[in-house]
Amino acid sequence: QVQLVESGGGLVQAGGSLRLSCAASGRAFNSIAIGWFRRAPGREREFVGAINWSGTTSYYADFVQGRFTVSRDNARSTAYLQMTKMEPEDTAVYFCAADDWGAGSSWHGDYEYWGQGTQVTVSS
Repeated sequence: QVQLVESGGGLVQAGGSLRLSCAASGRAFNSIAIGWFRRAPGREREFVGAINWSGTTSYYADFVQGRFTVSRDNARSTAYLQMTKMEPEDTAVYFCAADDWGAGSSWHGDYEYWGQGTQVTVSS
């Protein structure tokens, strides 16, 4: 079992930055991949980015376009989603998820554990 808790959400102006954290517990953090997903009102959940167990490989959705960065600190059992140049279209509930296989992917079905989500609102 893995427990995930997101934090760092809030209100930010367009063009601003925000960093989300995902604190994990329950098993060795350096054996799992972390993915970030989001769900905007009236839209399906969508993939944002992911990072493998060691932090050597990361993946991003096309819409990120270099604005977001996924990272992790295995010593702190925490992953991060750094968001810059934010747009109103980035408004959503953001979730982190854990993949037991450690590789990470863009498909939500590969993730066994999910956090409760944190709200991010970008004002225009």
